[in-house]
Amino acid sequence: MKIGELAKRTGCPVETIRYYEHQGLLPSPSRNNSNYRLYSQLHFERLTFIRNCRVLDMTLEEIGRLLAMHDRPHASCALISTLVKEHIAHVEARIQNLQALHAQLRELLGRCKGGSEKMAYCGIVLQLSSHGSGSSLSTAEKNELK
Repeated sequence: MKIGELAKRTGCPVETIRYYEHQGLLPSPSRNNSNYRLYSQLHFERLTFIRNCRVLDMTLEEIGRLLAMHDRPHASCALISTLVKEHIAHVEARIQNLQALHAQLRELLGRCKGGSEKMAYCGIVLQLSSHGSGSSLSTAEKNELK
């Protein structure tokens, strides 16, 4: 099948398929006499695997590791289990960061008096405009410094 058909069957944009090839996640397809890429069922299955991993918010590096393990069908799946546990830990850390962000935004919203004041006196704008307003670095800023 040509790339357009693969894209249609998987719901994956053509550009993304080419990107995955460039990143080594998809093997290079064969080419016909007109130099069109020809994709096989293997490409379809591998792209489906990649897409399912992306739905789980796995990084391309994690997907590459999973695919390398997947390509060794007789190896132990313990490494895959470890990788998924690591991904869960990353997700949990992101949840904590998002909860902290949520709390900061709620606190910022609490500075609003219902939208009745003029912009010059808006508690939200004043807080966002203040330098050294007593608030420490946000969780996102702390993570950027790491």
